[in-house]
Amino acid sequence: VKSSDVVLILVAIIFPPAAAAFVAGCSCDLCINIFLTILGYFPGLLHSLWLIYKKIEAEERYGRGGFVYVGNGTYQPVHGQPNAPPANYGATA
Repeated sequence: VKSSDVVLILVAIIFPPAAAAFVAGCSCDLCINIFLTILGYFPGLLHSLWLIYKKIEAEERYGRGGFVYVGNGTYQPVHGQPNAPPANYGATA
């Protein structure tokens, strides 16, 4: 856990939609988090902590900056599959 993640967690404790906006940007997850926070503080907090957890998980898997957020708490690598051979690897024609 990096210091930036600790700051995100503190922001999530103070105002969950702000942390969701930092992690997911202006996406459907932000709207969901705002709705959950209006319903109650703790559902919004849990959702923002879940988004932060998924971001930390993506940083561990793909490295810092090696991923892009695609929505619904999922991330994809920036340059396709890691350690995968090129598309026509071994082709003779």
